[in-house]
Amino acid sequence: MAGKSKEKMEGGRRGRACVVVLGDIGRSPRMQYHALSLANQASLEVDIVAYGGSEPHTSLLANPSIHIYQMVCVLTNLLRISFTKKVDVVFFGKFSNLQKQWPTARQGLPKILQPFMLLLKPLFQFFMLLWYLFVKIPSPDIFIVQNPPSVPTLVAVKWASWFRNSPFVIDWHNFGYTLLGLSLGRNSRFVSLYKWFEKHYGKMADASLCVTKAMQHELAQNWGINATVLYDQPPDFFHPTSLEERHKLFCRLNEHFYDPLGVGDCVSNGTSLLSSQIQNETLFTTEVGSNICLKPNRPALVVSSTSWTPDEDFGILLEAALMYDRRVAAILNEDDSLDEEVIWKEISDGKQCLYPRLLFVITGKGPEKAKYEAKIKTLKLKRVAFRTMWLSADDYPLLLGSADLGVCLHTSSSGLDLPMKVVDMFGCGLPVCAVSYSCIKELVSVDKNGLLFSSSSELADELLTLFKGFPDECDSLKVLKSGALDTGSSSRWVTEWEEHAKPLITEVISRS
Repeated sequence: MAGKSKEKMEGGRRGRACVVVLGDIGRSPRMQYHALSLANQASLEVDIVAYGGSEPHTSLLANPSIHIYQMVCVLTNLLRISFTKKVDVVFFGKFSNLQKQWPTARQGLPKILQPFMLLLKPLFQFFMLLWYLFVKIPSPDIFIVQNPPSVPTLVAVKWASWFRNSPFVIDWHNFGYTLLGLSLGRNSRFVSLYKWFEKHYGKMADASLCVTKAMQHELAQNWGINATVLYDQPPDFFHPTSLEERHKLFCRLNEHFYDPLGVGDCVSNGTSLLSSQIQNETLFTTEVGSNICLKPNRPALVVSSTSWTPDEDFGILLEAALMYDRRVAAILNEDDSLDEEVIWKEISDGKQCLYPRLLFVITGKGPEKAKYEAKIKTLKLKRVAFRTMWLSADDYPLLLGSADLGVCLHTSSSGLDLPMKVVDMFGCGLPVCAVSYSCIKELVSVDKNGLLFSSSSELADELLTLFKGFPDECDSLKVLKSGALDTGSSSRWVTEWEEHAKPLITEVISRS
């Protein structure tokens, strides 16, 4: 194998790598970046075995050296019995629209058979993976697999590694057993069994990458696995958005901005969508001739990216929004009986206030989205509005680069991984308010590029502090924005991968 690989590298023929994701490749950015780096920096042909569903970034689709194999399992659409959706998402991965989620209802299945059905799905996935890894793809020089999910992914890749005589590398994003523990409880025997599989097959890998030093330490001390830290870093297409790019994006999204989740709010009422379309005007910008400018009484744009899963308590953000709304009213000595319609009319007439309206745009897909949308509809808010949307891989960086603040609710089931969404925000020069947990300070530097919070009240206080005097006199926000720009520009994915991942992958291929 070593001689074969060496001949490929030195003889001008490209070697081959296989990237394995038991999930939606469009929602697996780190594995997309791996594929791009393997193709562009390691000069390998790359086969991606994953589910479809969300469109990957255009740079991935346009690369002639990257070949995507979307797995489709007919049995998934035929079976109409499953466990719970929560277990589905955290345990088995996210499915595409081609391969629809298994139904969430148990539909009268006897209780004694439920564990059997819980095991049946990964069994189908296992044989589907074997079909693709053994037969469908060309023989690779190396497999790189995302973990979690661990079952059945690590088993299938290990078997394929034996069959194809190719080494495999695990990229540890988190621990699968801790994600499963969110639904079943850490003391569940099923979780213990899952952990055993994850540890047993994790140790069989030829090499490992991981996302934090804390995870590296945990793997070394308690799992007997030596892993190389490969921090998430933003790729080049995450960058600050120009004013012209902002205006074009806002024009595309304008209809969504004016579409409230409830009956009406401070964004949808008071300004006519029709008149703004005629005047080439958006909620945030206006174009007069060839000049584009930001509106002085625009709302502050706050973005939060979420998978709508149990490891992100979205209720914290809703409570903080309610507190911000009430505290601003108290600061301005507003009568509680003052109709919000009056406030919206004053805002639309150009009145400016010490504290701005806030528009929270929540991006992402996931199982708990409908539940929280229903909660948002019940909130009575005067100066805060919410929108939920799914953006293309090309528009998402533009939105981050156009926003005023990012909010991260990721807490990590293991406490050992870092949210890639914050990395992306820094790449776009966007400061963040993030939930505080054990290793988040490996990424967020308090008072430099962001703030941390542990409760909804703390987050509300931070919103008041940062947005006081918006848009021109919010000095605290400007300091954090400058720090976020410095953080985002100091290191990029290409540099991080070249320094830490490429030597490891080259060594694994050469010694195999």
